[in-house]
Amino acid sequence: MAKLIAILNVTAWAGFWAFGYLALTADSGAGGQTVTALILAALGGGLGLWAWLWLVRHSEATGYAPAPKRAYPDEDLRLHEGSL
Repeated sequence: MAKLIAILNVTAWAGFWAFGYLALTADSGAGGQTVTALILAALGGGLGLWAWLWLVRHSEATGYAPAPKRAYPDEDLRLHEGSL
């Protein structure tokens, strides 16, 4: 499943860049083509972002990538309300 999502990720980002380029360089008279390219670029970007985040969570869950370090507050260092 992870390989399928990885292929989807690459394909979606390729579509994002290709259709984004077409949307930016389209002739101003061709409004329908610009809107279509913009919609396809947005779909590619959204799908690529979703697939990338899925792959990050999957790699952390399987132990392939270490989870990011998170800081937790230390109870001993917290200021007490009555000491001020």
